[in-house]
Amino acid sequence: MRSRALRTLEPAATAASLQPSPPGDVLPLLDLASNDYLGLSRHPAVLAAAAAELAASGLGAGASRLVTGTRPIHQQLEAALAAWLGRERVLLFPSGFQANLAAVAALADRHTLVLADRLIHHSLLVGVRASGARLQRFAHNDPADMERRLLAARRERPGGRLLVLCESLYSMEGTSAPVAALAGLCLRHDAPLLVDEAHALGVLGPGGRGLAHGLGSVAIVSGTFGKAFGSGGAFLACDGLVGDWLLQSSGAFRYTTALAPPLAAGALAALRHLEAAPSTGLALAERAARWRDAIEAAGWPRPPGDGPILALLLGADAEALAAQRRLEAAGLLTVAIRPPTVPEGTARLRLVLRQDLPTGSLDRLLAALGPGPLAPRHALAP
Repeated sequence: MRSRALRTLEPAATAASLQPSPPGDVLPLLDLASNDYLGLSRHPAVLAAAAAELAASGLGAGASRLVTGTRPIHQQLEAALAAWLGRERVLLFPSGFQANLAAVAALADRHTLVLADRLIHHSLLVGVRASGARLQRFAHNDPADMERRLLAARRERPGGRLLVLCESLYSMEGTSAPVAALAGLCLRHDAPLLVDEAHALGVLGPGGRGLAHGLGSVAIVSGTFGKAFGSGGAFLACDGLVGDWLLQSSGAFRYTTALAPPLAAGALAALRHLEAAPSTGLALAERAARWRDAIEAAGWPRPPGDGPILALLLGADAEALAAQRRLEAAGLLTVAIRPPTVPEGTARLRLVLRQDLPTGSLDRLLAALGPGPLAPRHALAP
């Protein structure tokens, strides 16, 4: 049995670092594991906005949005996100898991066939089970396999309800979906497409708007504030009709306390930062390409994809855990990702590139990793 344990970490004085708690004699660890891609969780403007809202509105909203929980900051954030993403409606949720449950429930029921990428996030699979829909999974990032299944479904039930699920940036793989191709196929076969942009928003797409930006055939975009936005909570972006359906019928939206106002204020400040610096994500992607090149040159399998998530595939659980311990001994915080989070035999180190990593971070990583199994023989000699 693969056991897990909770570990407590606290912010350290140095940038992009975390301190094991209690500290003892352990030095701060450079954070190569979290999803704070742009370092906005500690950005002065984000902290100031959250503090001001905390003083004005209190810590929690105290009720659901349809009772007394809606604050001006919620509506401001929803309107700003809708304008930024080019969508008619945005609704906020306390968590990304909850938002994905709501999104699937809005588009699927027991009469629906759902086609989902084989590596789709667990929250979306839970949403499918809760909806009662039938599920088929297509090969990862494979539009041809998806279309074969769409055609078969249309032959079997010409008027049947369909739904397609994908992520734009897969959090454990680092790979990006061909969202435009998938959206085109969905439009051709009259199948709504739900795109989870949790890890792409802020770092991929035009101005960090994600890979679904500008694709009107995408029915719902799901996003979170707990990654590049440096805050907490989530949202669904859609057209007016779907947005009203969510408002009127979604239990995941109606029967939960509204997103904490300080988190909403922090997310809005992060959005304003992204609007003012639209090339931030592009610079991070360019840096990620250099890291991939260097890791491959050192003899390690090239991490797939082109975003800030670099999956270093190692295979066996023991090998991934040993690499995690080796890097931590060198002052680098990484996490070995093991099944069932990833398929059996594909344990890996999930390395996350952050904008605020100090100069020399890549050199430290390469030194801690050492020559990879694909390195030339002379590089492996003592």
